[in-house]
Amino acid sequence: MPISLTEAACNVLNEPIPERKVRLTRDYCRAWRSGLIRDIGSCLPPSQPGRPAKPELKSPRDMPKRRATGIAGRIAFVHAITHIEFNAINLAWDMVARFTVDNLPWEFYDDWVGIALDEAEHFHMLAARLSELGSFYGQLAAHDGLWDAARTTDDDVLARLAIVPMTLEARGLDTTPAAITRLNQAGDPESAAILQRIATEEIPHVTAGVRWFEYVCQQRKLDPVLSYRTFIRTRFGGTLKPPFNRTARSQAGMNIAYYDGYDGFHDGD
Repeated sequence: MPISLTEAACNVLNEPIPERKVRLTRDYCRAWRSGLIRDIGSCLPPSQPGRPAKPELKSPRDMPKRRATGIAGRIAFVHAITHIEFNAINLAWDMVARFTVDNLPWEFYDDWVGIALDEAEHFHMLAARLSELGSFYGQLAAHDGLWDAARTTDDDVLARLAIVPMTLEARGLDTTPAAITRLNQAGDPESAAILQRIATEEIPHVTAGVRWFEYVCQQRKLDPVLSYRTFIRTRFGGTLKPPFNRTARSQAGMNIAYYDGYDGFHDGD
């Protein structure tokens, strides 16, 4: 019997070795797009995905501030982004496997298979860059904040869309341009070029988050902006932090009303 898409997702999620996780993602994405995988299926994803023994995971508050200066600083910075992309692979596949009872259309799953492939390629590029810098993924400690966001939104696809693509990935749109500038100033155009590609490819990820968030809100007859702000208050555990990359967010289809006022600025004031 052919494997279902959610079974494929669970296989990737359960795989602890990063290189195999990337390879499985590529293989399953190819099979999905070619029609070898047709059914969505129903496979319950793990509460904690497979991961290697290293990096050691610490609380976010115990992690040093990332700086892109000096070779050690650049390695630490690239390592932190590599860990984010590793988690992003799992987050995309978890989106595929976890929310199969919400009557979501085929296109929803297709979007997140494509996003999983992007995240796998991002991880692969960054891991290779770490090797070029004389390091490797797992050499340094990391935090599990991204997966904490998955745990707190595993009961509701709307909450997941609000917190992961529309908040955490959108935050990447805000912070990456400055990181690219710092890397170029530090004499590391190679790492900067990788971040530039990631920044470009993350815009459609946020777009997908906004599109499906608004789709589900419409299905539930909810106001998208009010719903989003409620999730920020109840599921995010904090507030949105400026500055905001309004250009990139606009390109991603994110209406300014979602984050208007969080930086003390009200559109039209």
